[in-house]
Amino acid sequence: MVLHYQSLEPVTLSHAWVTIGSYDGVHLGHQQILRGMTAGAHAQGAPAVVVTFHPHPRQVLRGEQGPFYLTLPDERAEILGGLGVDVVITYPFDAQVAAMPAEAFVQALKSHLDLRQLWVGYDFALGRDRQGDATFLSALGEQMGYQVHIAEPVVLDGQVVSSSQVRQALSEGQVEKVLALLGRAYRLEGPVVPGDGRGRTIGIPTANLDVPQGKLIPTGGVYACRAWVGGSQAYTAAVNIGSRPTFDGALGALHVEAHLIDGAGDLYGQTMRLEFYARLRGEKRFPNTQALVDQIHRDIDQTRQLVSLAKG
Repeated sequence: MVLHYQSLEPVTLSHAWVTIGSYDGVHLGHQQILRGMTAGAHAQGAPAVVVTFHPHPRQVLRGEQGPFYLTLPDERAEILGGLGVDVVITYPFDAQVAAMPAEAFVQALKSHLDLRQLWVGYDFALGRDRQGDATFLSALGEQMGYQVHIAEPVVLDGQVVSSSQVRQALSEGQVEKVLALLGRAYRLEGPVVPGDGRGRTIGIPTANLDVPQGKLIPTGGVYACRAWVGGSQAYTAAVNIGSRPTFDGALGALHVEAHLIDGAGDLYGQTMRLEFYARLRGEKRFPNTQALVDQIHRDIDQTRQLVSLAKG
């Protein structure tokens, strides 16, 4: 099980192999770095460590607003642990950290982690004014007793895989593309909260997901998903994201509503995770309730087929 720390201060390790970065999304490019680092570290009996940041540097340095994160810290640590990482350090990022010289940050890693190998991406730079690029870190490593390994980018369909590419795909509802970029389905997770009960009145009950603040939600529409309830029970789910224009008009508040095919009973207060496999259609306003119900049943049939194929 991965150990997750919220700062560097309580951590003391020996001979650590370390990678540093935002690692938001833990996409295929990230995974290439992690595979090499964890395999090498474990072959030598050394801990594999990820030092990541929260808030994301883009939010601090560029004032990025609104839902932004592909993975929040605990989710990110869970995914990293599943890839063989032993320790995740979520370093608090602020203007003071942004102004820290690269050498000072690396010195802290050396002191707490006994840094021996540093694995970074091809475009990585650390510290004030991005001073700590590959050349700088390699020269510093000769003085401080660690080696630097630079990973090459991963290219998919002619484009370098990046977190920005994943965010763009989600903003367009291209969850199939996101699945390819991440190597797994994108997910939302949170407690099930009461809704207005309208789904139950039309014979299609839904569970309303309370998405954590800051988590990026795919653009509005209907999606074929799997829903995990309580961490163990899986269901096929047709999920609607949007403002429910048939009932609330075009300016209704954003909702994430999951109809769990074959039912799950009362889910209020339970944790639900949605995994997104395909987008069926955009959100639209129907002329009446019966037209909406007919379309939802078609969505359910299509969801069964698509999720069955994804599982197979």
